[in-house]
Amino acid sequence: MRDAHNLSDDQWLDAFVGQWHFLADLSFSDLVMWLPTDETAERFVCKAQIRPVTGPTALEDDVVGEIIEHEPDHPVQVAWMTHEIAETSDNQLNAGIPVDVWAVPVLRNDRPIAVIERHTNQMGVRATGALEESYIDIAEVLTQMLLRGEFPLMQPSDKALAPRVADGVLRVMPDGVISFASPNAVTGYRRLGALGDIEGESFRELTRSLRQGVESVGQTVGKDMDGTLSLEFEIEQRNASMRFLLLPLWLERTSAGMLVLCRDTTDLRRRDRMLVTKDATIREIHHRVKNNLQTVAALLRMQARRLKSPEGKDALRDAMRRVGSIAVVHETLSQSLTEDVSFDEICDKILAMAGDLAAKAGTVVAKREGSFGVIPADAATSLSMVLTELCQNAIEHGLDDASGTVTVIPERTPNHLRVTVTDDGVGLADDFVMGQQTSLGLSIISALVHDMLGTVELAPRDDGPGTKAVVDLPLDALRAKSKSKE
Repeated sequence: MRDAHNLSDDQWLDAFVGQWHFLADLSFSDLVMWLPTDETAERFVCKAQIRPVTGPTALEDDVVGEIIEHEPDHPVQVAWMTHEIAETSDNQLNAGIPVDVWAVPVLRNDRPIAVIERHTNQMGVRATGALEESYIDIAEVLTQMLLRGEFPLMQPSDKALAPRVADGVLRVMPDGVISFASPNAVTGYRRLGALGDIEGESFRELTRSLRQGVESVGQTVGKDMDGTLSLEFEIEQRNASMRFLLLPLWLERTSAGMLVLCRDTTDLRRRDRMLVTKDATIREIHHRVKNNLQTVAALLRMQARRLKSPEGKDALRDAMRRVGSIAVVHETLSQSLTEDVSFDEICDKILAMAGDLAAKAGTVVAKREGSFGVIPADAATSLSMVLTELCQNAIEHGLDDASGTVTVIPERTPNHLRVTVTDDGVGLADDFVMGQQTSLGLSIISALVHDMLGTVELAPRDDGPGTKAVVDLPLDALRAKSKSKE
């Protein structure tokens, strides 16, 4: 992240809210952010609120949007005016439960930009122990850093994997020695292979020893673990992994050591590896299906060459073309990391294949104008078959096996796809009525389009001689249908 000094006040506050869960969990407190409504700072509005996961809430209701109106004695107003922390006690939760409140002004360049209230439910204060004392001690340091606008502002590279207080906490003193390790942190170190006590060990040496024999996650990680820089890294062994977030702590300009958050990511990494293996397996299946379909098409081609009947040859060529169009989809899926496919490449291959196989005489130009975008895999197979049949019909019947042009025009909106296939041939017969033909190709088209919840229409072209076929598909319905099958 950029240096905090280069951030505007609004950017700084946004960055702080992205990390203020550290302070809420370590102080066992609700946090509330108040901002002045104008330059007079006589009215304040609540802009954000967070509750701790380590203890009970002190604010049952959501206070975002509430206003503090002209209350000179209110802790928020006092903190803003004095530039000092204002403390008070209050009975909240509508049950007379004591709540301690700290109003902390956030100062940047010696001027306040916000006030952060800490509300601690005293009835839910945990029994004092090493964990609670360490958490509170770190929280007090963070509060002083917040007062000076020095709260750690390093944003994790992956928020889904970023450690939180409940995942594991280490307190590292200025001399680099671990003074406290939460139970979850100790468990994580044990899984990485650490022996003996964690507390009392040098954080740098202990952590570096766990990285022996492990590929480095950064050339400067080893020497940057001195508590002066915010740092994020992960140690991954064969059977365990842990992610670290290092945040320097400061009192005035003196180092107070480090807050180290660590998260055992062993199970997450294991699931990641399983997903990678699953994806590779699925792609391999698509690849093998494509190879098998191409083998079938080759067998049909060999059989067609041996037949003497023209009708038999044509039937086998049609079957070969249909099998080939399905193989094209599986070839694309074998190279994709998702179950959605970019259909433009599939369409172009189908057009090339249709022109090569269907034109018995003359020259056929088959082209695409526009983009299909991304299509669900289930619909891609059916759509490829529909396009194959439409292009075949346009060449055989529309162009009457003569020279001409076949154009595929996709028109895409976020939830709708219209595909128009046109030719510049002889046009439809005068008595043509869709649905009354015995053609296998038209039967396949109608069945597949119906299965995709769409419609198909054949009609004369409006802009010249020839025929147009229009297929309308509802993509939102296709996505919902695809998910229902999973």
